[in-house]
Amino acid sequence: MAPPILKLDDIFLSFGGAPLLNGANLQIEPGDRICLVGRNGSGKSTLMKIAAGMVEAQSGEVFRHPSSTVRYLEQAPDFGAYTTVQAYAEAGLGPGDDPYRVTYLLEHLGLTGQEEPSSLSGGEARRAALARVMAPEPDILMLDEPTNHLDLPTIEWLEGELAKSRSALVVISHDRRFLEKVSTATVWLDRGLSRRLNRGFGHFEEWRDKVLEEEEIEQHKLGKEIQREEHWLRYGVTARRKRNMRRLGNLQSLRADYRGHKGPQGTIQASVSEGRESGKLVVEADKITKAYGDRTIVAPFSIRVHRGDCIGLIGPNGAGKTTLLKMLTGQMKPDSGKIKLGTNLEIAVLDQKREDLDPDDTLANYLTDGRGENLLVNGEQKHVTGYMKEFLFQPEQARTPIRNLSGGERARLMLARIMAKPSNLLILDEPTNDLDIETLDLLQEIVAGYSGTVILVSHDRDFLDRTVTSTIAPADPENPDGRWIEYAGGYSDMLAQRKGVEDERKKAEKAEKAKAQEASGKPVESGGAKGRGKLSFKQKFALENLPKEMEKAQKEIAAREAKMADPTLFTKDPATFNKLAAETEKLRDSVTRMEEEWLELEMLREELEG
Repeated sequence: MAPPILKLDDIFLSFGGAPLLNGANLQIEPGDRICLVGRNGSGKSTLMKIAAGMVEAQSGEVFRHPSSTVRYLEQAPDFGAYTTVQAYAEAGLGPGDDPYRVTYLLEHLGLTGQEEPSSLSGGEARRAALARVMAPEPDILMLDEPTNHLDLPTIEWLEGELAKSRSALVVISHDRRFLEKVSTATVWLDRGLSRRLNRGFGHFEEWRDKVLEEEEIEQHKLGKEIQREEHWLRYGVTARRKRNMRRLGNLQSLRADYRGHKGPQGTIQASVSEGRESGKLVVEADKITKAYGDRTIVAPFSIRVHRGDCIGLIGPNGAGKTTLLKMLTGQMKPDSGKIKLGTNLEIAVLDQKREDLDPDDTLANYLTDGRGENLLVNGEQKHVTGYMKEFLFQPEQARTPIRNLSGGERARLMLARIMAKPSNLLILDEPTNDLDIETLDLLQEIVAGYSGTVILVSHDRDFLDRTVTSTIAPADPENPDGRWIEYAGGYSDMLAQRKGVEDERKKAEKAEKAKAQEASGKPVESGGAKGRGKLSFKQKFALENLPKEMEKAQKEIAAREAKMADPTLFTKDPATFNKLAAETEKLRDSVTRMEEEWLELEMLREELEG
């Protein structure tokens, strides 16, 4: 195991109330790919800033290797007095760094470098900041919500770039799919403490639930032990004073432990206020178009949206998603074509730009629209502080200005307001930005169980796969030209359908080419494998034996996972746990390679036999 290049031990930090960090640890070794997860407000960004040297802990030890370089991506980058994006990004380079890296990254992030920082949109600012921190190829790269305001093509490019990077990575993100792809270890920050799992984010939620279940069992046992000691105190006291005093002291200690236990933060308990039922047809668009000058944003596009549909809208930044959304909801008129909205529509909108939020307004005033202390939710009168509690806000925050809230808390506040309004058509523009995993789960349940209609814009692939019934995307995502296509299902379904269409197109082109060659009297070209006419001995052997090898590897994986399932193993013998985790990861990679090889050989066999 390589020595750490950065280590935080027993970190404590408080801002006057309950400690934000109370014994948190973080260890980073060369090549680590760590995702830092936890509820909004749990201190993830603060811990990362302490690691980056931007915030000082009140106690605890911080070790950074003297020669290591660290770069930190902030959620709100400060462009200072830089006149161009190029100058801002190059300012992050060290003495021996290659300036061409800045040009390369800006180009792939869709920026020229000549833009003025003051004119950048949220997504462009995030891209510029990414170029600045990634260009030096630091020893440790810390990314705080890197996918916010990025479109899907850019997120997928970023995943590939990070996979090639030699930097150790620590990342905070709400994007499940992104975390699954970039992480090999998970650090969970919960109630001031940190726990580490030497596996990627894909295994986090199962592990978290197991830890919380074991904690609940231990707390239950502690309660039973206190009951036994209290029974002895009432009925079993004897004249043996010393023993009695010691046992009484032990009981007081148990009571203090029980009272001092801080359980996990609760989950949001709320449901959306549904209005009266809308008509069966919610939106009908017939050959609508929109153009700005010579640029076509929407070519003739038609769709019928029925009650109960959940439509996802995706595409690169600038492709025209917001324009199309505004036309479908009647906020903007098309240049040509017709838009017909259904009857009895009650629309609730969640805007990604948070334009509905007045930073000087208080939480209570925002939720009630300035109409006193109560609000009507699903036909029931609720006091605003009680409703705030359902969204994990404290009663004392009722008079807090919105400007004091974190990004995640603002997202939660807007969610609370939109859920209180009766509606039968939800318009959600990037609803997942800044939400923690638990709140995302709630939002998914709400959208999936909503009896009305939902139209949402999102770059969160996992969220789309779990919620939408159909997806609208540009016909050509590389060069959006105004043509939009509706695909059945979520994001993964859309990719599969696109691939199917592309495969059919290639097959048709190949058949057309063969037909043309045959008509001209030329011999029909054939691929190398098809020219041979059969599989080689080596290919046949692999085709027959790979399934056995995969089964054997799966058994070895199961055996190691069974050993790692022991909750005390990591505490008693971390070296063995880490060894088992590394072996398991290697075996999984091996199984993936064997599956791909077997699939290629099977497809080749079918092609030759067909």
